[in-house]
Amino acid sequence: MKRELVAMALAGLGCHAYAQTSVTLYGVADVGVEYVNHQKGAGNSVVRMQSGNMSGSRWGLRGAEDLGGGLRAIFALESGFNVDDGKSGQSGRLFGRQAWVGLDSQYGTLTLGRHNTPMYDIGVQYDPMGISTRYSIGVQDDTFQSRADNSIKYVGKVGPVTAKLMYSFGADGTSGVNGEVPGNPKVGREYGASLAYESGPLAIAAVYDELDGKTVATADDRTRKAALVGTYVIGPVKSYLGYRYAHFQIAPTPSTSSNLYWAGASWDITAAWSLTGAAYYQDFRKSGADPWLFIVSADYSFSKRTDAYLNVAYTRNKDGSDLGTGGFGSTVPGKNQTGVLLGIRHRF
Repeated sequence: MKRELVAMALAGLGCHAYAQTSVTLYGVADVGVEYVNHQKGAGNSVVRMQSGNMSGSRWGLRGAEDLGGGLRAIFALESGFNVDDGKSGQSGRLFGRQAWVGLDSQYGTLTLGRHNTPMYDIGVQYDPMGISTRYSIGVQDDTFQSRADNSIKYVGKVGPVTAKLMYSFGADGTSGVNGEVPGNPKVGREYGASLAYESGPLAIAAVYDELDGKTVATADDRTRKAALVGTYVIGPVKSYLGYRYAHFQIAPTPSTSSNLYWAGASWDITAAWSLTGAAYYQDFRKSGADPWLFIVSADYSFSKRTDAYLNVAYTRNKDGSDLGTGGFGSTVPGKNQTGVLLGIRHRF
């Protein structure tokens, strides 16, 4: 349940009340039962319960204080968790999905902390599956589901154009060195930017992301990715088209690259029923191991907050590729994989 809370209601948590201050509690609980064949190892099938399928299960707090003159202080703390076992997500982080504070004004929004990257934000809008935790573009490239620690993010909007800039001093603080090393600012460094135009039925965007190696020994390693994406709406149908280029410079191996293409459409059949279909193809340079991912998703809304879904996914592999419905390495090399997922989601 989403509600506006005055700061006085949080006094028991050590918060102080000020005029024009609000805090919003929100969240999502998403869980389902999945069947997947050709599992990694012996190639057996499995039936299992999975949390966070269409949306990552989470709870969070967003707040704002009016500072006057059109300036606001804002913050967000968002914690991921698993419905099936009650554990914290994002490697056990308390606020692993988002944790930031900053200022918002007519000139844009500037925040500091742990953020969704511009690549993540593009995926939410331009992936037919909305970068759902499973069965989405994140299976082919998890950069579309990435977040960055120790980061500064700016978002500015002028008319139909939105620009985003992000810089991280150390993108991952969970293990190893991962950035903010005296004398070596390249360790774990990440930066990205996006530019989007949205007017009427048309939306188009471009995004760039660059991530350096996470230790002193690998600081010169670098991954660069760029994407061009677009959507167009005709009545109840929304179509999607996208392309992503990636270049990997990982010593001592020669640099490699890949091209990822996708297309799809979503159809609001009625006020309650919707249907989505998507196809993703990745072409790895100098390799025949170029996998396909196909997805069909049907969704029924009981209300604005509660829905049920049925997702069917199929990966097509060749020449030793091992793309499964859960990502690379989740199926027997060279084997195709089918996954079926039935679940329920509630937003509050």
